[in-house]
Amino acid sequence: MQTVFDLVGNTPLVALRRISQGLNGVSLFAKAEFLNPSGSVKDRAVKALILSGIEQGRLVGGKTIVDATSGNSGISYAMFGAAAGFPVTLYVPANASRERKAMMRYFGAAVVETDPLEGSDGAYLVARKAVFADPEHWYYPDQYNNAENWKTHYQTTAPEIWEQTARRVTHFVSGMGTSGTFTGTVKRLKMFSPAVQAVAVQPDSPFHGIEGTKHMASTIHPGFYDPALADRVLEINTEDAYAMTRRLAREEGFFVGVSSGANVAAALNLSAELSSGSVVVTVLCDSGSRYLSERFWGCKRDMSSG
Repeated sequence: MQTVFDLVGNTPLVALRRISQGLNGVSLFAKAEFLNPSGSVKDRAVKALILSGIEQGRLVGGKTIVDATSGNSGISYAMFGAAAGFPVTLYVPANASRERKAMMRYFGAAVVETDPLEGSDGAYLVARKAVFADPEHWYYPDQYNNAENWKTHYQTTAPEIWEQTARRVTHFVSGMGTSGTFTGTVKRLKMFSPAVQAVAVQPDSPFHGIEGTKHMASTIHPGFYDPALADRVLEINTEDAYAMTRRLAREEGFFVGVSSGANVAAALNLSAELSSGSVVVTVLCDSGSRYLSERFWGCKRDMSSG
């Protein structure tokens, strides 16, 4: 009999046919990671972090799972903690969407809200302080510095993309939070074919509204972040990410979050430069249902479809 742990991964690779109309023979695909059981790509990493803790004897009865999160990882921790019977405490910026904080609590997690002006970096520092003050009480996976984060994408996400594109992928495009998805997927794809181009997506400013995506020049770098992995970095502004998120819902029927919109906007910009036969793959990171209260859904400014 299956559990929620068994439902992670093997997500579909979907064609973005309407958004990619007009491209010169370039195929644009997206990995539908919002179809993971908690609704985001973070299920892959958090599953690995929890199972490795159990296997190593670090996560045992009487311990509480704790980590810092901007939202999606926290929902995954809360879901898997509930399924495995472990209490969960999450440090979350107070300005994370109320839907995400509510979901964590509905799974039974304790949510400690941190200074919204400090963002995910502030949540990370507060969580570490709590852990070091009472280390015996916690199992601290530390998603920002634990290699299990990127290794799960090396072992699962990249092989899925390779097979789903019939080994034709030429470009992989993804934003970075912990950078686990980008790091693991790129390392494995380049093993399959060194010709695959790795394109990192970043906000164009330290002050942005692209939830779950870091502006690496102005943030604490995850321990396994390697800027040399990216063949190219594309910057996306917040308004274009918002507009593409709305387009994905209205033109493709994919109700996803803003980091997905940023990924697709960057992938589309890249695709317009490429030659016929190129196969571009990006990531639809999470479900839009956790951003229902965000005001951008009602904005009338949209990117042109050209």
